[in-house]
Amino acid sequence: MSQLFYQKECSSTNDEISKVLLYPNSDFVGLYTFNQTKGRGQYGNSWTSRAGQNLAYTLAVKIEDIPLTDFLFNYYTATAIREFLAKLTEKSVKIKWPNDIILAHKKVAGILIEKKKFNGENYFIIGAGINILQEKFDEISNAGSLFTQTGEHFNLKNLTENLHQFLTEKFKNYPSQEYILEEFNLNLFRKDEISVFEIDAKRQNGIIRKADEKGEIWIELEDGMKSFYHKEVKLLY
Repeated sequence: MSQLFYQKECSSTNDEISKVLLYPNSDFVGLYTFNQTKGRGQYGNSWTSRAGQNLAYTLAVKIEDIPLTDFLFNYYTATAIREFLAKLTEKSVKIKWPNDIILAHKKVAGILIEKKKFNGENYFIIGAGINILQEKFDEISNAGSLFTQTGEHFNLKNLTENLHQFLTEKFKNYPSQEYILEEFNLNLFRKDEISVFEIDAKRQNGIIRKADEKGEIWIELEDGMKSFYHKEVKLLY
């Protein structure tokens, strides 16, 4: 059973989800708003969203039902949201390691997954921010929306309800770990392309070769193959 709740405005759906987890019979509980005032991204970053134009959505999934490591669950979540947006837009959609969704070379969605305990149950709290109708991103040059990248106007409520249904179905049955890794790497942004990275405050060329089951990214640099965790390397272009 799944339930989906709406708030006209909230600070952060990842924080507010606890208020609707008072319904113990639900295996999947979702919360969404089109006006999130204090959104958060990975590692303390903020997620800014314009009211009435974008989606802030959180899904709570009980950890005891998940046969995956934290890293593979993160990968599976990213591949699921990527797949949903690819089917919705009928465009090529990629995953920028580890948690951004790229459509036509612009970031249109970000994912934040946290672990929290409520009412004696442990949950993965999956937060997704999706830019849907916003037209201008003056302060963020690498950001876009479904509208800017496709020219289509999507109905916010219908999109949210379809996303919730799609994800709850995905989280009812998990594929093998090998399949998850393969899908994540198959859709990895700029994989096997020469890119510019910032490592230890220095820029250098490299080629993304793969993401592994430990959450690391492997990059072929001029002095050989090296692996990095998030925040140890930054993909510039």
